[in-house]
Amino acid sequence: MHYFDSFIKLMSISTSGVQIADNQLQSAESSTMATPKGRPVGGTEYGLWRASPGGTGIAVLALLVSKAPDISRLQNAIDKLQNFHPILKSRLIHSNTLSFNTSPAPFVQIKSHTLECLSSPENHSISPFHLVLEHELNQNTWCSNTADMLFFASIYALPNTKWVVVLRLHLSAFDRTTSASLLRELLVLMGEGEEGEETHKEMAMSLGIEDLIPRGKAKKSLWAHGVDMLSYSVGSLSLSNLKFQDPKSPRSSQVVRLQINQSETHRILAGCKSRGIKLSGALAAAGLIAAYASKRRADNQGKKYGVMTLVDCRSILDPPLSSHHFGFYHAAIPNTHVMKGGEKLWELAQKTYMAFANSKKCNKHFSDMADLNFLMLKAIENPGLTPASSLRASFMSVFEDPVVINDDHDQPATDHVGLEDYMWCASVHGVGPSIAIFDTIRDGRLDCACVYPAPLHSREQMQELVDTMKAILVDGGNHVQE
Repeated sequence: MHYFDSFIKLMSISTSGVQIADNQLQSAESSTMATPKGRPVGGTEYGLWRASPGGTGIAVLALLVSKAPDISRLQNAIDKLQNFHPILKSRLIHSNTLSFNTSPAPFVQIKSHTLECLSSPENHSISPFHLVLEHELNQNTWCSNTADMLFFASIYALPNTKWVVVLRLHLSAFDRTTSASLLRELLVLMGEGEEGEETHKEMAMSLGIEDLIPRGKAKKSLWAHGVDMLSYSVGSLSLSNLKFQDPKSPRSSQVVRLQINQSETHRILAGCKSRGIKLSGALAAAGLIAAYASKRRADNQGKKYGVMTLVDCRSILDPPLSSHHFGFYHAAIPNTHVMKGGEKLWELAQKTYMAFANSKKCNKHFSDMADLNFLMLKAIENPGLTPASSLRASFMSVFEDPVVINDDHDQPATDHVGLEDYMWCASVHGVGPSIAIFDTIRDGRLDCACVYPAPLHSREQMQELVDTMKAILVDGGNHVQE
């Protein structure tokens, strides 16, 4: 009966959905063009701003270093980063429309902390570095939707003569591509002396992604908008989820790490290449197999799971953007997959990847952008439309392409600061998937930060899921013929 009521409610909003979406999501992006002082936020950026009070959209880049950070040099590097990328020295201004307002001068100041400011009943189960990352993921400066700063910087002193440098940003200014570029630029700037030659240049603040979609790529009739929104919303009611451990208690984002050594990663990537697919297909397939296995049912009853694939659109926008254009320029493509048990990794990986690739070929990442943003807002406003009011939009999310980093190439910069480890990810305990995979190929090794909402899911539950995914991937790689 609950699902029927939800269906009726969705039916009542679907006819006018596109008009509401246009008014609510696109007013900012179409009102004016960019000015030197900033610009209105785009529709996707507005959705991220609305999601952040609930706990989705807190992006964190954390660096573990073995040398005491030079505070003045780090502050100087952060000041330069803000000057190079105006969105980092912008504030969210709330007036008739939500806008990025760029400050004429850098304003982010580094704050220093010790582990005593952190409190967790699970301190013993994760490393101090991991603990700091999770703590920062849950520092929700935007919980009231009135905070205007987008960027914060902190240093944590660990008891073992190590430090964690943390950059925390609002996701509207900081997608995964931005995080990789920010890491590289920060390391270079930290390695430069005051007399170092200036090799960087200021990047203009680009428009929101909706204003850069190539002409005709997002074209869709009003009827098609309504049909697709009904399809997505009603279809989501039949999706399976991981078992919810505690759907009522206040939530936070936690992280489980998936790491695979160089030789095993090489075999997995070889398996993807031989089948003409990307790593995202293998990660999604391993997650689906692990999720179905976690139910431990023997009747082979089919279960439908949702997978959201995120596409970095920079290279296909008009005009194209580079990785040095900071902001949020990803689009989502949802697909559903029925699991019956007994699926093999590579066959399922090819199936999941081709479903995504066909959707992308049809420009679904552009044409469905407003629909998905609108439905996300409706889920935020009406949690009861989701199973157990969990706000779960899909089982998992993956990125089309991994971030590839060669630390050896940047050895002088990493040695200068004593960089030992790093992770980046974003919070998902508001609206989002049950598990979000932030994957990196680091010196040929697969390294994933897997973020999930707790205590909706427990650390033990998600660790078991990730361990199963790793075993499936490694076993699949072992059966690849090179």
